[in-house]
Amino acid sequence: MRMFPYLAAVCLALAMTGGGAGAQPLSFGTIDGPPVVVLNQDRLFSESLYGQRVQAELETASTDLAQENRDIEARLLEEEQQLTQQRSEMSAEEFQPLADAFDARVEDIRTTQDERLRELNALADAAERRFVQLTTPILRDLLRDQGAAAVLDSRAVIYLAEGADITDRALARINRELGDGGEQPILDQLRADTAPEQ
Repeated sequence: MRMFPYLAAVCLALAMTGGGAGAQPLSFGTIDGPPVVVLNQDRLFSESLYGQRVQAELETASTDLAQENRDIEARLLEEEQQLTQQRSEMSAEEFQPLADAFDARVEDIRTTQDERLRELNALADAAERRFVQLTTPILRDLLRDQGAAAVLDSRAVIYLAEGADITDRALARINRELGDGGEQPILDQLRADTAPEQ
């Protein structure tokens, strides 16, 4: 799954401002750790309880869709074979409407299944955005507690002082405060949030 290239920027913005126009910079008091810390963004999502649950739900949905596609393909192949047998027993004028109807049904099914795959991809993106929204205040508080003024993506760091990587601490706090997302399936929550109003 694609990760969060903008997460570090969000954290940096929250760390440096109070969150609104004209707000004063946050007061960090005594700095107990490095003023600049780093996060491994890939781990932050993939190793969090929330991210692992999203991945599991997406894998289940993808597996179900793949199985459904295989079942549909088997049914269509059987129908095609039946049409082939009928062709020898019918005139071209009688057979053509049946062939056209079959082709139209195949195209409709393909369109529907492609749309379902696009929906899964869109849900994966929506889950990433939701994770950022939910974890931004948690990371902001962690930065304040660390006395850090900025956070960087660990992939952009050449040298790292001991204690500057706060990924493990961030994961622990995210898992404690966010958990795995609650009782309702996360993908169902995202579908409900993006469904058009009736």
